[in-house]
Amino acid sequence: MRHPERRLLVCVDMERYSRRTNLQQYEAQHDFHRLLREAAGDVGMDRVGWTTQQSGDGELAILPHDIPEARVIGRFVPELNRLLRRYNASRLPAARIRLRVAVHQGMVHLDGANGFPGQAVVLVSRLCDAEPVRRALAAFPEAGIALVVSADIYRDVVTEYPEELRPDRFRRIDVVHASKGFQEPAWLCVVDEDLASWVDGSPESNPPAGDTSDVSARRSRAIRDGDIPAPGGIRTGDITVEGQNAIGPGATAIGSIGRDANLGGGTDR
Repeated sequence: MRHPERRLLVCVDMERYSRRTNLQQYEAQHDFHRLLREAAGDVGMDRVGWTTQQSGDGELAILPHDIPEARVIGRFVPELNRLLRRYNASRLPAARIRLRVAVHQGMVHLDGANGFPGQAVVLVSRLCDAEPVRRALAAFPEAGIALVVSADIYRDVVTEYPEELRPDRFRRIDVVHASKGFQEPAWLCVVDEDLASWVDGSPESNPPAGDTSDVSARRSRAIRDGDIPAPGGIRTGDITVEGQNAIGPGATAIGSIGRDANLGGGTDR
C-alpha cells in the first residue's frame, strides 16, 4: 500500500440523467466530457493529468498537486457554467446538461483496488449527492451548476481567493444523510444566481402541520435571547411581559436572569 496523498477532489453529477433515453444518455456522456475538457483548457488546466473515477452520469476527479485550488473554484467552475448555459440555450429541457459540483480536499489513496479509499472521497461524494444541492439547482431552471464546497474549502479558498465567485453568494447548509450517520456543514451557491431569493421548501425546513414544538422552542429561545420581541407583549428595561392582556393570569415575563418568571398564577413554561 502506498502512502495516501493530500489532494483536491472534485465530484460532478448530472441532473436527471436516469430520465433520459438511451440515445440522450449517450449524447450527454459525450458532451459532458467535451465541456469539462473545454472549460479546463480555457483556464489553463490540462484534463489529461486528472485522475478520475467515471460513472455514467458523472465523475470523481483527483487533481494534480500543481493545480491551484483558487483556479478550480474561481475560474474553472464559472467557465464551465458559461459553457453549460450556452449549450443548454439551444436544447429542450430533457436534453440539457446541468451539474452538481462538489469540491473538498483531503487524504486519499490513489492505489485502491476498486476506487480511491479515503474519508475525503466519502465526504465529497456525500456533498455532491446532498438534497439541498439538488433542490437549489432545480429551483433555478436556467442555471448550469450548483456548487457545494466543504467548510475547509470555503474558509481557505472562497473567502481568501474568490476570483469570480464572491463569498457572499454562498449559503451555509447542513448536509445530512441520516441512514449513513452523516452530517456535515457545507457552503452552497448556484453559479450566477442569487440564493438570497431561494426558499428551501424541504420537509426538514417545514415541520408537518400540527407539529409546532420545534418552532415554538426556537421562538421561545429567540425571545429569551432578545433576538425578536415578544408579539403583543410589553417590554420594560430588560423584562418582557407576554400574554393576552400583558399582565394577568397566564401571562409570562421573560427577563435577563435567564429563565421565565410566571405571573398571575399561570403554569411555568
